[in-house]
Parts: sequence; structure tokens; C-alpha cells
Amino acid sequence: MEHRRLGKSAVVVSDICMGTMTFGSQTEEAEAHRILDRCLDAGINFFDTAEGYPVPPDTKWVGRTEEIVGRWLKGKNRDAIILATKVSGPSHLWFKSPKRGGMTALDRHNITVAIEDSLRRLQTDYIDLYQTHWPDHDTAYDETMETLDELVRAGKVRVLGCSNETSYGLMKSLATSERLGTARYHTIQNNYSINNRRFEDELKQVCRQEGVSLLPYSPLAGGVLSGKYLGDQRPEGARFSRYLQMEGARQFDMAQRFAGPRALESTARIVAIAQEAGMSPVTLATAWSKQNDFVASTIVGVSREDQLDEIFAAIDLKLSKEVMTAVHKVTKEILYPMG
Repeated sequence: MEHRRLGKSAVVVSDICMGTMTFGSQTEEAEAHRILDRCLDAGINFFDTAEGYPVPPDTKWVGRTEEIVGRWLKGKNRDAIILATKVSGPSHLWFKSPKRGGMTALDRHNITVAIEDSLRRLQTDYIDLYQTHWPDHDTAYDETMETLDELVRAGKVRVLGCSNETSYGLMKSLATSERLGTARYHTIQNNYSINNRRFEDELKQVCRQEGVSLLPYSPLAGGVLSGKYLGDQRPEGARFSRYLQMEGARQFDMAQRFAGPRALESTARIVAIAQEAGMSPVTLATAWSKQNDFVASTIVGVSREDQLDEIFAAIDLKLSKEVMTAVHKVTKEILYPMG
């Protein structure tokens, strides 16, 4: 297992991170704990959650994921585990956070309330990586960064990060931190996969120049790159099988983006490349994400323990130049398959 530094910080993590957003909705607690144990045994020391999980957001289970992770964490060697969570920012395109009555913002009140609640649910004294969950471009950056800095100085947080952020937002926050002398963002957690390489347009250069690490989520493009939606298949219980039934809803629009005709065309070609290389498309997509120099750790996610094997197969895998070239050819010929 390779380990990499988060940005310019002193925190070093495994280059695969286990995401937990299905824990408490699709995945029951016992199964979630088995998944986390197997990850730890495989050498994964980095685990990502959020105050607003599980998804899709719902008041009946919001916060349950952190509670499940917290009960698992109890009794483990805390120093050996890098734990990440998030404070809900304002609602944007796809999801509305149920936290604090849906009135989420990255101001002093919300951040202060959120960190205390997360620490309680996770049953820990500190968070290794605390991230803003969706940006808040309307709240003064001074207030956001000063409040986050206070958490670092108080020892409640080690390292800061952002998620779903733009080039503008990342640079604005970095400039604010530099001007004020506060703690800075060392990571950015954005959607990035073979089917969605938009991060490379601008943000890749920001990360390289400013010493910020990408923590890509959805390296399988929401599970689409596994190939399970090819041939008009709609697997029972799968995320986009459910979302495609929600006509007129935000989730239906998301399914159309992730599993639309161009995304499926790209996926079919990636699946063929994986088959020719003698590996599953899940293994290929995970290894491909890890092989980018601006990536610190790739966030994977499963809802069942038996889905781990294909991910674990990518732990020490380096894709050949031929495979990387073939993948690049697909993404060059089918530009922005997710729109």
C-alpha cells in the first residue's frame, strides 16, 4: 500500500480511502463494520464520512453514518486511523442537507455546532481531516477560515479540506488564509473519474501550483464504470436504478448525467480495455485514479463486503503505459461523457 501526504501537511494516508456514505441506509451496521475491518486489515488507514450521511439525505437517518463509524472506531488504535468528516455547506444542485433544518452555511455558528456534534457521534476527541461539504461563496471567507483555524488551534482538527469546490473558491480560500495567517485547505474532494475528467481543466493546475491534494470521490462514476448498467440493465437496488424512477426529481437528473448514452458508450469501451488487460473495470478505474500525481488518496465506496475484492486488487497495481494510452484515447474521443 502506497502512502501519500495530504497537501503540505504532516498527515500521511493510504492512497485508497474508504468512503462511508451508504452506511446506515443501504448498508446495515454489522456489514459496515465488516467492511471497515477488512479495509484496515488490507492496509487502508484513511476513512471518510460526513455529518450529512448517509445519502440520499433524509431526516430519518441523517448522522447515522458517523454514529456507525464511531462505534467501530471505539476500541481501535485511534492514532493509526486517519478519520475525515465534513460540515454541511449550503445546499446546491443535487442534495439538500437535512442538518440544522436545512439552513446550512459555512459561518461561525454552523461550523461550531457541526464539529461538536460530529465529535460526539464519532466518539473521538479530534478529526484528522475536517472538510467543508459544498462551498459557500456567499459567506465571508474571513469568517469561514478564521473559524476553521480556531478548531485547529484548539486541537479538535488536524488538517482542513474543502469539497465540490471551484477554482475560484479554492484560490479565494487559500488567498484568505495566507492574508490572515490562518490554517489553509490542504485537500479538495471533488468528483473525478475516467468518465468525468473536468477537474483537469483548471483545478489540476491549482492543486499542483498551490500544494493541494485531490481526494477524488466516485472513481467508478457512481458505479457506472463497473459496467452494471450496460445493455439497458437496471440492477435491483442500484443507485441509478432507483434514481431513474424519480422522474422530475434532482436524483433523476443525476442518473441521466451519470448513466446517459455518452457515459454508457465511454463505459463500454473502458470495460473492453479492462477485459483485454485481464482485470475488472472496477480495478482498472480505481488504479487509474491513483496513478495521477495530483491525487493523494482515491475515495472508494461499497455497500456490500463482497464488493471489496475488485478494489483491493488495485492496491499495488500500476497500469501499463498501453492501458493508460488506451483509456486516454477513449476520453479524448468521447469528450465530457457526463456533460
